[in-house]
Amino acid sequence: MSITAEKKQELIKEYAIKDGDTGSPEVQVAILTHRIVHLTEHFKTHKKDNHSRRGLLMLVNKRRKLLDYLNSQDVERYKTLIQSLGLRK
Repeated sequence: MSITAEKKQELIKEYAIKDGDTGSPEVQVAILTHRIVHLTEHFKTHKKDNHSRRGLLMLVNKRRKLLDYLNSQDVERYKTLIQSLGLRK
């Protein structure tokens, strides 16, 4: 199961830069992170689900590209996003 509409709206409201913001890198990374965490939990019980594993790898790569873009554009926004999502040390 993917992300619910209510949870998606909560993430958009929390990470949006301005009102009506759904496309900023912060919002996209937050949504992708939620989906990645959900899929990671799925794989703890379904170890041989290789089709979903491919989807997980695609999500991780997309998040990595967005984080690289944000890091190249604005380092402070990158650092605050990483810290708020708890992605790195």
